[in-house]
Amino acid sequence: MQKTQLIFIPSPGLSHLTSTVEMAKLLLARDQRLSIIVLIMKLPNDRNVDNYITGLSSSDSNPTSRLCFKQLPNEDLDSSNPKPGWLFNFIHGQAVHVREIVSGLLKGETSGGDAPRLAGLVLDMFCTNFIDVANGFGLPSYVFYTSGACCLGVFSELVSLKFEHGQEPWKLINSVTELSIPCFSRPVPSKVLPAVLLTDNPMANIFFTYFERFKEAKGIMVNTVHELESYAIESLSHGKIPKVYPVGPLVNLGSNQASEKYDEIMKWLDDQPDSSVVFLCFGSMGSFEEIQVKEIALALERSGHRFLWSIRKPGPKGAAQFPTEYEDFQQVLPEGFLGRTEGVGKVIGWAPQVAVLSHSAVGGFVSHCGWNSTLESLWFGVPMATFPLYAEQQLNAFELVKELGMAVEIRIDYHKKFNPEEGDKQEIVAADVIEAAIRRLMSEDSDGGVRQKVKEMQKISRLALMEGGSSYKAIDRFINDVIQNIS
Repeated sequence: MQKTQLIFIPSPGLSHLTSTVEMAKLLLARDQRLSIIVLIMKLPNDRNVDNYITGLSSSDSNPTSRLCFKQLPNEDLDSSNPKPGWLFNFIHGQAVHVREIVSGLLKGETSGGDAPRLAGLVLDMFCTNFIDVANGFGLPSYVFYTSGACCLGVFSELVSLKFEHGQEPWKLINSVTELSIPCFSRPVPSKVLPAVLLTDNPMANIFFTYFERFKEAKGIMVNTVHELESYAIESLSHGKIPKVYPVGPLVNLGSNQASEKYDEIMKWLDDQPDSSVVFLCFGSMGSFEEIQVKEIALALERSGHRFLWSIRKPGPKGAAQFPTEYEDFQQVLPEGFLGRTEGVGKVIGWAPQVAVLSHSAVGGFVSHCGWNSTLESLWFGVPMATFPLYAEQQLNAFELVKELGMAVEIRIDYHKKFNPEEGDKQEIVAADVIEAAIRRLMSEDSDGGVRQKVKEMQKISRLALMEGGSSYKAIDRFINDVIQNIS
């Protein structure tokens, strides 16, 4: 039996790494011929990645020696004074190290023994520059796309507008234009497109260059379920991008390490009635300025619903740093809020999101609409209220609310400004808007049958990964194609 090896290269950061590892686990469980190396690019001060890898190494769910991790050398990076394009310069700087690793593996093949045959590189959406490395060794490249099919279709359409039709997407900024995009059954407002792509600056061009290279790959694995995004997946099959494999949902069910905070949070949830708690959590980069925190607090207090709220302290302005923990929540919350809501709500910093969403007490999720969080919410059958912040989250929110009817809208077009220019104020979502959405989210029927649709998708998404399911079959097709492409 010919042993086969793949190299996965996720972009820096925990959210892309966790999806990559879950994808690797599924492939290894499906075919004993496979082994996988995950190359890790770690940003300075990102302890989340270290903790995650440590947790994997000590976990019973870690799949054997056929999955290994190699941390690429740390490059010099001043995260306190980032320059435009710093992240992509960081990624590009790793090319020499990736090339050395690939060369070493190929030399191991030719030296005899039972070394597996290297079958190609599986690249994150922001790592397509490494296609050049693969081409240099005559190896196939694949893309692992950590967002959904609708998002992939939108990026493909914007790339086509720019490079094939000579239209500059930045001209859509602040436009009321609605676009006809094949992966959506309804027009898409330009205001929900990723803001970074609608700018007339070098950063947008860098993104477009990365996305344009998708067409050079042999195939694209997408972290989605065919039944969830069937309209988009069918449209992609008739487009100009490589073969698409819908292989999700990839949910990291074993990510929570026991700790004093973890135990305290779970004990509090154990004391709450079923489906009574609204959970508020905004991802690894999710944080708000004090004025917005106070509006959310007012909304929660007025709603009367039980709540578990993860609040993170914003990093320094202009610095590429993750949110941190507050030493005292009273410095950001309205005066007397904690006392008035004692017994009804709990304010926390770090949140074990998967464990919380899986708890029977949780009945709703106010989310930033990151794709990982979206899939986790569907996996556990918890309806969402949309509060997007950055990246493609507005597009995800639009899809969930307007296209799929699986979420309640707080806002679908809110954009957080991470580096606002002088005099450019953050937009504030008012308490009454948030309160009304929470009430709709937590009602028995939810908003327009959202709760029922989410419960149905919970069953469908789990069946998709079981033998005979749509994602199970897609994974088989991918493995077979990988083997064929090197035979």
